[in-house]
Amino acid sequence: MVVFTCHDDFESMMTCIYDAWAARLGHSNIRLMTEPVDEPELFCQYRHIDPNLEKCQKVIRSVRTKISPNAYQDIYRAAMHWNPDKLDIIYRFLVLGFAWGSQVTRMLNNPYVSALFELDRKVSNESHQFREFIRFSRLNDQALFSLIEPKCNILTLVASHFADRMPSENWLITDKKRLLAVVHPKDKDYFLTSVTPQELAHMEAAQKEDSYSSLWKAFFHSVSIEARTNERCQRNFLPLWYRKNMTEFSI
Repeated sequence: MVVFTCHDDFESMMTCIYDAWAARLGHSNIRLMTEPVDEPELFCQYRHIDPNLEKCQKVIRSVRTKISPNAYQDIYRAAMHWNPDKLDIIYRFLVLGFAWGSQVTRMLNNPYVSALFELDRKVSNESHQFREFIRFSRLNDQALFSLIEPKCNILTLVASHFADRMPSENWLITDKKRLLAVVHPKDKDYFLTSVTPQELAHMEAAQKEDSYSSLWKAFFHSVSIEARTNERCQRNFLPLWYRKNMTEFSI
């Protein structure tokens, strides 16, 4: 068994798929994984694949033309999931897709198709939730920023929502777990960039000192009715793990 590994980003994953396919070792003799690999298996040969933009674009073009644009969107969202087996699931889906074309999206009885759609569904649901739950603070009175800790890598999925609604604002949304941020300069396109631990610490300190955050927390507590508090019902609409970075629930 040959295991192809790569970094957990979309360009690297598409490059890994390209190289695994081009190796012609037989689909049953290979497996694809994202790094880090926690427990290497005996009798497996591991090959690290570096990202290559040209190979990535070839895979994307093939998926869009030989399967369907919708299948590409499903694959893109599935690649954002935290599941370490996602890359191999995507690869098996593509093996079917290149054989059956657009019909593959209707083959829900196939375990790889259903597994990919399950990844897609969870990522889509989480990005939808965060579009509602993201809260912004003011950074040095110059830009809006938000700190989030999603399970899936949803930054690029929520960015277009806020770019459409705040096109003339400087803002950024930072993923604390992955040290990534999507940055939107005023009246320009957004872009994805890495964040250093020092920059993250600066944003966390600024969030605590933001006067608008204090006003929002005061408003939230003043309009609540203690006698009508129903924490069990509230958790159904707003799970506890979403509240870590919501202004109104922070200390």
